[in-house]
Amino acid sequence: MRWIDVSAPAVQLRALTWGPDDGPIALCLHGFPDTAYGWRKAAPLLADAGWRVVAPFMRGYVPSSIPSDGSYHVGALMDDALRVLQAAGPTGRDVIIGHDWGAIAASGLSAMPDSPFRKAVVMSVPPAASFRPLGRVPRAGRLVAQLPAQALRSWYIMYFQLPWLPDRSASWVVPRLWRQWSPGYNATEDLRHVDAAIGAPERWRAALGYYRATVRGSRPPTQYAELHRHWLSAPVLPTLYLHGTDDGCATSAFAQWVQRVLPDGSDIALVGQAGHFLQLEQPDTVARRVLDFIGPAG
Repeated sequence: MRWIDVSAPAVQLRALTWGPDDGPIALCLHGFPDTAYGWRKAAPLLADAGWRVVAPFMRGYVPSSIPSDGSYHVGALMDDALRVLQAAGPTGRDVIIGHDWGAIAASGLSAMPDSPFRKAVVMSVPPAASFRPLGRVPRAGRLVAQLPAQALRSWYIMYFQLPWLPDRSASWVVPRLWRQWSPGYNATEDLRHVDAAIGAPERWRAALGYYRATVRGSRPPTQYAELHRHWLSAPVLPTLYLHGTDDGCATSAFAQWVQRVLPDGSDIALVGQAGHFLQLEQPDTVARRVLDFIGPAG
């Protein structure tokens, strides 16, 4: 495991990397409340297959910096990912892999008509296009029936919109979400990494900024606007969608609506005995599914 440092106009990013320096890149984006160390179990398996795994700490998460432009819009996350890819050295055979907020950014990058990636893997959070437009989604009644239970699972999203109170809640919110989202998983090591990354008050506010920017619908800075418009669109890259059957964050039942928006060459798989953090809970299964989809590194 090694480090890459990436300088962007508004943020300094640090990324972990595994595997050969000359391999095609598997750019792995983490989510909340997680860190790049969330790839520590699956990344070596991809590296053993010849992939160069690069996993940045998202903006605001130590050791990456708090962005000077204050933007936590999806377009900003996409821009960061592209800058990390450029710094690592694109090969034309690279893939994007995203989990949670990283999945949202990966969905946006997979929807770009000129995406530099060959394939995408999206984990635990369906592409937004799966449910748009709501009035024309097939089996809409079945989808609506899922919403009350999902609203209860997603209590934290609205809680994060409140003034001052959520900013002082990291100590109980983070362990509660890990217990709720991946029941039965021992997250002791992960919680240490998360505390180091977003335990400080200003870092916790940065992590909340992702939810506040999206729910409140604020306009991204001009430099991210073009990228930002893609995140609600359907993927154009062949995409593998993975979801844990025991996910306590978002129901795995949503996978049935993902299929309709994926292009030819895509696939969907539910991972048994895994919750939200499936790459940590079932790393062998996840890595095998990913390698079967993205193919050999050679």
